[in-house]
Amino acid sequence: MVPVRYALNVNENTHPIPESVARDIVERLAHAVLTVNRYPDREFTALRESLAAYLGHGITAEQVWAANGSNEIIQQTLQAFGGPGRSALGFPPTYSMHPIIAAGTGTTWVTADRDVDYTISSETAVAAIEAHRPDLVFFCAPNNPTGTSLPLEAIEAAYEATDGIVFVDEAYAEFMPADAPSALTLLPGRERLLISRTMSKAFALAGARLGYLAADPAVADALRLVRLPYHLSALTQAASLAALAHAPEMLAMVDDIAAQRDRLLLELPQLGYRAFDSQANFVLFEGLDDPGATFRALLERDILIRDVGIPGALRVTAGTAEETGFFLRSLADLGPRGAH
Repeated sequence: MVPVRYALNVNENTHPIPESVARDIVERLAHAVLTVNRYPDREFTALRESLAAYLGHGITAEQVWAANGSNEIIQQTLQAFGGPGRSALGFPPTYSMHPIIAAGTGTTWVTADRDVDYTISSETAVAAIEAHRPDLVFFCAPNNPTGTSLPLEAIEAAYEATDGIVFVDEAYAEFMPADAPSALTLLPGRERLLISRTMSKAFALAGARLGYLAADPAVADALRLVRLPYHLSALTQAASLAALAHAPEMLAMVDDIAAQRDRLLLELPQLGYRAFDSQANFVLFEGLDDPGATFRALLERDILIRDVGIPGALRVTAGTAEETGFFLRSLADLGPRGAH
């Protein structure tokens, strides 16, 4: 990664962890270090219980599975339910690792178009499933890289249209409006529905690598068959447990980040760009004559954002107030439609 002062390219939580939380994490890590001569709890029982309590919705520890980041959750899912002779359906533009991990597991990746403004309706989801008959269907809610929401009705319709796995990636769920329902509400009675989350974003633990999912207990049993022994280190478990113990303090950052996202949604159009409505911690904006030139011009100003390959568009993470302000001022200095 290019060393820059303002890294707004990979949707990290740029806010520092509160000092009181950091102290507790360090203390728990120090305690865990005293026993690292022994293997960790391979069932990460305490962590699963803590994650279940955090998720709520009546979810039990038996319904929770965790791994080293949500990418490993995706990999284990495709190892268990995909593979040679099986296919997975996605709706690009979407999370770039879905097709990459599918290829690594020998799973055929097939795609279908989204609706206008990068949305997916129930009708579009069902039509794609009927056309491709995939073994797995992948959604992002909110979607990365566009930030767009996904109605629960589309997930329900997709589930009814397939007898395969429906995987909903909710990496940015904590940034959704308080009244926006999570796909977790759909879990009862749907044993083929998997909802993944991460502690990289809202919990600011990108470097700790902890992703997890909620699903029917049989899904966790299937993932046990493909995981490597002791795949979650004692240190990862300790850091995650400490962060979850301070969930209210950690999530207090979410309101600040959402405010900066909303600031981007308000001020980018004032600069002449179209900002796509986002429920995540980033904003996709278009109207650039040469996204590559704008990317490079911002990089020269010590700002790194993301070119996601969408014509005329770039994506920027909502950072702190200072980071967001510096980005907006720098973009304004480049003139209408960005650098040329």
